[in-house]
Amino acid sequence: MAPDGSAGKQPPTIAIIGGGFAGLGMGYYLQQAGIDSFTIFEKTRDVGGVWRENTYPGAACDVPSHLYSFSFEAHYPWSCRYGKQAEILAYAQHVAQKYDLRRHFRFGKEVAGADYDAQRGLWRVGFADGTVFEANILISGVGQLHRPAYPDIPGMQRFTGTAFHSARWDHRYDFSNKTIAVIGSGASAVQFVPELAKQAKRLILFQRSPGWCIPKFDRAFNGFERWLLNHVPGFYDLDRLRIFWFIEFLASSMISRGLLSRIADGVLKLLSKVLMRVQVKDPELRRKLTPDFPVGCKRTLLSNDWLRALARPNVEVVTEAIAEITADGVKTADGALHDVDAIVYGTGFAASQFLAPMELKGRDGQSLRALWRDGAQAHLGVGVAGFPNFFMLYGPNTNLGAGSIIHMLETQAGYIAQCAQLLQARDLRSMEIRGEAQQTYNEELQQRNRSTTYESGCHSWYIGPDGRNTNNWVGYMSEYSRRLRAPNLNDYVLEAAETRAAA
Repeated sequence: MAPDGSAGKQPPTIAIIGGGFAGLGMGYYLQQAGIDSFTIFEKTRDVGGVWRENTYPGAACDVPSHLYSFSFEAHYPWSCRYGKQAEILAYAQHVAQKYDLRRHFRFGKEVAGADYDAQRGLWRVGFADGTVFEANILISGVGQLHRPAYPDIPGMQRFTGTAFHSARWDHRYDFSNKTIAVIGSGASAVQFVPELAKQAKRLILFQRSPGWCIPKFDRAFNGFERWLLNHVPGFYDLDRLRIFWFIEFLASSMISRGLLSRIADGVLKLLSKVLMRVQVKDPELRRKLTPDFPVGCKRTLLSNDWLRALARPNVEVVTEAIAEITADGVKTADGALHDVDAIVYGTGFAASQFLAPMELKGRDGQSLRALWRDGAQAHLGVGVAGFPNFFMLYGPNTNLGAGSIIHMLETQAGYIAQCAQLLQARDLRSMEIRGEAQQTYNEELQQRNRSTTYESGCHSWYIGPDGRNTNNWVGYMSEYSRRLRAPNLNDYVLEAAETRAAA
C-alpha cells in the first residue's frame, strides 16, 4: 500500500549504485515498501563496500557493534564490543543472504556516469564496459570513504622502494627488519601503526597535526553477557539504545555550545589527557601529540594502542612538513632526509569528492560535478535540485562526528523508499527537489555550522574546496531521523506521467 493509501500503479525500475551497507539497506527498505524492481550495481565481485576494500592490519570499527548494525538485523552474535573488519564484512554478507538481496546484484558493473532523459523520465546509466541500463529512479550508495586520497607531495613517483595506500594494502610485503615511513595520522593509521610498530625495525610517522585520542573500551563479550544477550528479551535492544544515547551525549561536544556540550567536551578531554599521561612519558612527545584545536574539529580517534605505539623506542614522530619524496625516502622542510624501505600512505579518502569519478547529468544536461565544483550540497543530503528521481545515501552533510552511519543510512533508505512509493502510487514521471527548498536548507546548515567544532579552524576531510563543512551533519542522529520521517511534498516538484504538469 502506498503512503496515500492507494493501491498504486506499475512499480518504478530502480538502479542502485554500490553494494556496501548503503546498497544493502536500500534494497531491504525497498522490499519492505513492496518494490522488487530494483538492481544493485557493484563494481567488484562481492558486497561489503569499505569493509571489503580496507584489509589493513588492525582494521576495525570505532562505533560499538550493537549500534553499527542494521536495526532490522540487530541481534547478530558479535564477538567483541567493536567489530573487526573481517567480522563486519561477514555481517554484510549475512544480511545480503538472509534478506535475499543477492538476486538483485549485478557484480563487476562499474558505473561511469548517468544522464537523465526528461522526455521519457528515465535515467540512462552507463557502465565502464560500454553497456547501458535504464531506470526510473537512480540511487547512489557509493559512500564517502571509497576513493583513496593521496597527498600532493613532489617526487612521489621517484621513490624506488615499496609504496601503497592503507586502503590498497600489500599483504605480500614483509615489514620485518625494515624502516617504514607512515604518512598520515588519522583513523586508519591509528589502527595499523601499532601493528606495524611490532614488526618493523624502525617506523617514522610523519604527522601534519595530532588528533584527540580517547580510550576504546573494547573487549570480547564474556559468557554471562552472551547468555543475557541470547536469552533475556529486550537486553540486546536495551544495550543498543544505551549506546545510541551515550553517543548522542558525546556528539553534543561538537554540535552545540550549551551546558551539555561543555560537560561532554570535558569528559572527552579528560579521557584523552589521562590516556596520554599514562601511555606517553616523554614530555616532548606529549607536546607533539597534543592537539591545539577543539574536540571534534578533526575526527576523534579511539584507540588503546596508538599512543603506546608512538612511545615505542623504534618509533619516531616527525612533525616537520614534508618537502618531497626522493628515490630513497622522505625529505622534510628542515632539510633532513629520512631513508626508508617502504612508504605507507595513511591519508584517508577523497571524502568531499562525492560521486567521483562518475559523471551525472540531470535535467537540461546540467553536470553535477560542475555544480559541485566549489563544494557539494543537497537537500537533507538526499536530493539535488535539477536532478529528478535521483537520490543519495551518505550524501553531503550526512556524515557524523560521533555516531553510527548505519543509523543515518537506514533513515535515508526509509525516506527514499517512501519517495519510490509515491512515484508509483501517483503515477508520477518524476519528483524533484525545489531549488528554493534546497537553498533554504543549506542556509540553515551553514548558519548552524558556525556553532559546531567542524569549522573551528583545523585541517580535516570534513571541509570542502570552498572552506565549509560539506560532509558532517550539524545535529543529532535523532533530529535527522525526525526530519526524514516522511517526504514533505511542498519541497518537491511533482510531474505527472502523462500530462507532465508540475504540481
